[in-house]
Amino acid sequence: MLHALAWAGWSLLWLLPYRMLYFLLFALGWFILLKPYDPRRHAGLAYVFWVTNVRDAIDRLLPVASVGGGVAAVRLLHWRKLAIAPVSATVIVEILLTLIVTYLLAVLGVLLLVSLTGGAASQKRLVLVLLCSLPVPVLTALLLRYGAVFARLSALLRPLVGASASSATAQKLDHEIRACLRRIGPLAVVGALQFAALICGAFEVWFALRLFGHPIGVEAAVMLEALTQSMRHFAFVIPGGLGVQEAGFVLFGHALGIDSQLALAVSMTKRLREVLIGLPTLASWQALEGQRIRKD
Repeated sequence: MLHALAWAGWSLLWLLPYRMLYFLLFALGWFILLKPYDPRRHAGLAYVFWVTNVRDAIDRLLPVASVGGGVAAVRLLHWRKLAIAPVSATVIVEILLTLIVTYLLAVLGVLLLVSLTGGAASQKRLVLVLLCSLPVPVLTALLLRYGAVFARLSALLRPLVGASASSATAQKLDHEIRACLRRIGPLAVVGALQFAALICGAFEVWFALRLFGHPIGVEAAVMLEALTQSMRHFAFVIPGGLGVQEAGFVLFGHALGIDSQLALAVSMTKRLREVLIGLPTLASWQALEGQRIRKD
């Protein structure tokens, strides 16, 4: 990361304030999902924006398989007097939307890759992989909408752990998820905001490569961002997507004539941005946790 900064110069740090646009778009989407459950606005947009930063920092910098941020977010919003089940439902629905949007982003990336490189046989196989994986987001959405997933899971675990209040909680969570998924208009807006946020990352690739002395076009930057971030999202079980993002930049960068060292430098630029934004955010979260412990 320090090598990438030395190579590109201090201008690379302009990506730090630019990243706030990504968080703002995601926070706006989540704010829309939370609106029915927070009519008095105990959690304002500024607070949701901060919690969105905390979620991202936890998922990207801590070994939590990209789910720990959502758990922490529910806790942080519960501090503002929001009920746990509805907030959990909005987090789950938002994750589902991210899965769908990421799939669409991958489709866009593959189409751009085929367009830019003429459609080699290996790239056509990527199209086939995408088509074969289409049932994943579709089935996930259907299960959450009609399957009462958490109630069934609670029933499955009941013989092992015994009857408890978790059964009622699971039914409540399923009910809130279905209620969220019935709000088609807000879901479309949130999905559009998420798509815009993910596309914004292409500017980071475009800007970094210009600073590295290897400028590329907008379509190429969108392709690199779309495919590498799709790989990282789908490999969510790998902490921080370590190695996955780097492999994506090297693999798809080669199709554009970008050598491995330059591709890794672009990936390190993103890692540098994650660390410089994420560590202060995690520190602010822990400071707030410490304050609450001292008050208790």
